[in-house]
Amino acid sequence: MNKKRIAILGSTGSIGTQTLNVIRRHPDLFEAEVLVAGCNAELLIKQALEFQPNMVVIADKSKYGTVCEALSNTDIKVFAGEESVCDIVEMDCVDIVMAAIVGFAGLKPTLNAIRAKKTIALANKETMVVAGEIVTAEARKNGVAILPVDSEHSAIFQTLQGEFHNKIDKILLTASGGPLFGRKREQIENVTLAEVLKHPNWSMGRKVTIDSASLMNKGLEVIEAKWLFGVGVDKIEVLIHPQSIVHSMVQFEDGSIKAQIGTPTMETPIQYALSYPHRIESHIPRFSFWEHPELTFFRPDTETFRCLPLAYNAIEQGGNIPCVMNAANEVAVQRFIDGKLRFVDIAGFVEHAISKATYIAHPTLDQLLECDTETRKTCNNI
Repeated sequence: MNKKRIAILGSTGSIGTQTLNVIRRHPDLFEAEVLVAGCNAELLIKQALEFQPNMVVIADKSKYGTVCEALSNTDIKVFAGEESVCDIVEMDCVDIVMAAIVGFAGLKPTLNAIRAKKTIALANKETMVVAGEIVTAEARKNGVAILPVDSEHSAIFQTLQGEFHNKIDKILLTASGGPLFGRKREQIENVTLAEVLKHPNWSMGRKVTIDSASLMNKGLEVIEAKWLFGVGVDKIEVLIHPQSIVHSMVQFEDGSIKAQIGTPTMETPIQYALSYPHRIESHIPRFSFWEHPELTFFRPDTETFRCLPLAYNAIEQGGNIPCVMNAANEVAVQRFIDGKLRFVDIAGFVEHAISKATYIAHPTLDQLLECDTETRKTCNNI
């Protein structure tokens, strides 16, 4: 296995820092070639000094001087701005792009990387939610592999190894249920941000953790699975699995079900995407069935957590509606974080934004970018 040079888009976030953990443990196999951060200059500088990448990018131009000064005694090249993020993924010195920028902002640089024929380790589900048809078409056109990093999609991808010629009967997408699993609507009327951020199994960023609690995250993953694996949403079933041990399953037309099982940690799917098609040594504690004698599964409560059926409806409508839903959800989540919207009202907020949208059956990339902007403006008036 040749050494791979990695560009990490979102190096200071949860996926980015865990990707660096993998690189730190396997310096003979992976090298951090490019580090990209949004506005966390302090952590970006610390990462750059440790890993000595060829280049770093700080998307927030106001932090450019700070980063430049801190790295002035190194050979590291420093760039700033969103344009630089899109340009840098095209560099010849990059083998794999870890697409871990959260939200809609990850779309353009991921597309640029695909057009530059870079292998994509995809941790940004919004890219597929907003523009799955465009992204998959570009990947086919350029012969680019998109390797899923989400634990559930990585699990599906792993179970399909050696099975790509066999027909999928159903994808069983597991969800932990998050910190609010089992509660009814009246029990989450006044739930606090601190409660929502207490995920029982996973350590993730705030946006993803809140989406996990609302089940919007699982809705986004349903849409992502449709595009990644080429199946209809009628063949994707969500199961609540509180232990987060079975990361997802695939049922084939003969009725057989294959599952990927393991200790809940994001470093496993991250490492698999970077090393694919090889499996390499991992420090992760081995899963023991004796310590987990009971694995349980439940139907999702779609009356209390309405974001999941909203996502199913959005992809069934198709066109620009998933883009509208994603933009509205990003605004709603930020309002909840800011204390300006109750958690229980996120679904209604998104639903209202969708009702105000102008439907476009086959949007271009430019139309999706405009749709995202217009949706956010609409949301400001809700």
